[in-house]
Amino acid sequence: MQASNPLQNTLTEQDYLEGEKISKVRHEYVAGQVFAMAGSSVRHNRIAMNIANFIYNVADAMEGNCEVFASDIKVRIKHRQSFYYPDVLLSCDEIDDEDPYYKDHPCLLVEVLSNSTKDKDRIEKLLAYQTIRSLQGYMIVAQDHASVIMVRKNEQGEWFSQTYNDNEAQILLPCIDAELPLAQIYKRVVFD
Repeated sequence: MQASNPLQNTLTEQDYLEGEKISKVRHEYVAGQVFAMAGSSVRHNRIAMNIANFIYNVADAMEGNCEVFASDIKVRIKHRQSFYYPDVLLSCDEIDDEDPYYKDHPCLLVEVLSNSTKDKDRIEKLLAYQTIRSLQGYMIVAQDHASVIMVRKNEQGEWFSQTYNDNEAQILLPCIDAELPLAQIYKRVVFD
């Protein structure tokens, strides 16, 4: 991908989106800058898929518009001119089908931490995601030990977080009102 104006070192959103369609490497986009994404480990992928499968099964049994996506669908934060690839995205908004490559109105986002992205996931993405009006929850999941931080928005629009470390813990997921067992997140996951 190249910037559309040689005098600037930035890319337009349209150039970014077109470039992503043909790129062999995924990139996140923040205000004209693109950042290549590293591949994930088997453990990282297994955790993300455990969460996505659980959410998919619950959403599929419900009547409504909820759909879950894993890793390849972007979330757009329009007012921040940003596109990120969350590990899991849940959208329950029927108007969120305007573009086949990204969602504007997620209800729940999940990031599985890795050494190269943990600071970005805990700080940059947390702050960016909290500006999405439709978002009700952001789950930050460790992959090197059993620990989940669930950041939720209450009815007053205030954000609060809760940490789960107990294998018997049940994490209430917004939007689908289901309890995800911590043990399910780490099913078949072996820690070093």
